Amino acid sequence: MATFAKGVVFEGVDFDDPNSWRLEEYVKRGGYAGLRRIADEKLTQDQIIAEMKLSALRGRGGAGFPTGLKWSFMPRSFPGQKYLVCNTDEGEPGTFKDLDIIWNNPHALIEGMIIGGFTMGATVGYNYIHGEVFEAYERFEEAIEEARAAGFLGANILGCGFDFQLHAHHGYGAYICGEETALLESLEGKKGQPRFKPPFPASFGLYGKPTTINNTETYASVPYIVRNGGQKFLELGKPNNGGTKLFSISGHVNRPGNYEVPLGMPFAELLELAGGMRNGKKLKAVIPGGSSAPVLPADIMMNCTMDFDSIAKAGSMLGSGAVIVMDEDTCMVRALERLSYFYFEESCGQCTPCREGTGWLYRVIHRIEHGHGRPEDLDLLLSVGANIAGRTICALGDAAVMPVQGMLKHFRSEFEYHIENKRCLVDH
Repeated sequence: MATFAKGVVFEGVDFDDPNSWRLEEYVKRGGYAGLRRIADEKLTQDQIIAEMKLSALRGRGGAGFPTGLKWSFMPRSFPGQKYLVCNTDEGEPGTFKDLDIIWNNPHALIEGMIIGGFTMGATVGYNYIHGEVFEAYERFEEAIEEARAAGFLGANILGCGFDFQLHAHHGYGAYICGEETALLESLEGKKGQPRFKPPFPASFGLYGKPTTINNTETYASVPYIVRNGGQKFLELGKPNNGGTKLFSISGHVNRPGNYEVPLGMPFAELLELAGGMRNGKKLKAVIPGGSSAPVLPADIMMNCTMDFDSIAKAGSMLGSGAVIVMDEDTCMVRALERLSYFYFEESCGQCTPCREGTGWLYRVIHRIEHGHGRPEDLDLLLSVGANIAGRTICALGDAAVMPVQGMLKHFRSEFEYHIENKRCLVDH
């Protein structure tokens, strides 16, 4: 897997150095300078939030919500314990960037969480790590101990009167625990199922206390902003899309891997970085933001830039930045069957529309793929999807529906061919 860095999360990281992840190397490349700036210049919480808002850093986990605005929601006057949580439960198919961060640059995440804790007045943080990457979990634990031994974690950090403790917690591979309230339930030792909202975590989160949850890449971007200022981060990207972004590129490319590039880069340039199409094949379609994002055909995707607004305007989502590339030989029916099976299996079963509807989606697509489809099945899929989307506690139901809607919008004729001819339009 290739890793190409031209941005802030992996700034200065030598991927060929087996010790590049350690505290000593992180400090050499400017690590913990943002935290030291807070201590030396006595920056206030309001000043940091103002820089975060100026930076236009948007959540890197999928929703793209403005981070500075989210941090401002944490109640300042709350007298009791407040919590900070990092979501490293990376379960979205095609997404593998957060693992890269905690493996190659864990101290960027740790520093970002300490700064977040100071800014929001939270003295305890947890990093919820996907349970199927236990070696990365152990490395992150070791990085925490390095930071604690150096005085970056614990009581009276850098003499500024702020206390912060950070703990790692591993899940057990359930996709649903990537949903922030299901993550909180799991962190509390309960069954990982989403909570009704409101109340939102900012007022009633972990153990019923105010809690802010951000993605790994989001926190890992914070030290650069505090060290260099929000304006400089903003200028790396484009308006409303500040900074650089990690894209996990998989599928039919020559060099799949993680690529950290400025937001707003044309997709054609990103594809070229990934070595172009494998075996000289033509590009057919791209899922630009993880498996739950609607697919876009090649002609639309090649005119997009890689940022939240451009992809949304094209009819999809930047999401987690998982770019799944499909060539001309890809059977879209087969691809959708695989995606729908995933959401059917990963539904927690709490909501009837999702529990039953994801099964319906998978079974109907399965019979189309295997030569038993009926002409009315395509409208049936859209009808089932309409009865799932917006009718569930969390967004997993919507995530199951959007791939179906995207495929039928752009590749309906291929599904019709399957139904009429009992076989695939392309060989596979």
